[in-house]
Amino acid sequence: MTEEATPGEPQADSAVSVVGPGDGETIVLGTTRMRVLEDGSHTGHRLAITESVLAPHTQGPPQHRHAQHDEGFYILSGTVRFTVGDENHDATTGTLVMVPPGTPHTFANPTDQPAVMLSTFTPDPYVQYFRDLQKVLADGRPLTPQANIDAMSRYATQPATDPA
Repeated sequence: MTEEATPGEPQADSAVSVVGPGDGETIVLGTTRMRVLEDGSHTGHRLAITESVLAPHTQGPPQHRHAQHDEGFYILSGTVRFTVGDENHDATTGTLVMVPPGTPHTFANPTDQPAVMLSTFTPDPYVQYFRDLQKVLADGRPLTPQANIDAMSRYATQPATDPA
């Protein structure tokens, strides 16, 4: 498997996808650096996986709900604070957080140390949301809360204005 795969395109010569330590599509959103390990193109669009590094004191997206996909977060290092409705949960290294459709949530790194997490999306379309946000920044536009909400809405996701 020495051929370079174009992000988002399936590899025609193999049923197995291998993403090495320096491989994968990189998406930078402010103080968060994301590496797309699987965008769904090798899983029949059933599953996407990303690795994210949250710099110290990184705020996450507005609290939101997904209508059509589960989202999982496995903390590889550091501490990530998940806010679910009005409850905070500090997830440390080795913790898995699963968020089913309809559950209001957000996350942040409130600490002085970077945090790294592996995220899953089932099914996969939500990876495109992160690409859309990167395009907003690449086009020289600010990543405002409204820009974030507009991008979310394209992927069956809405702000959780009512945490209940």
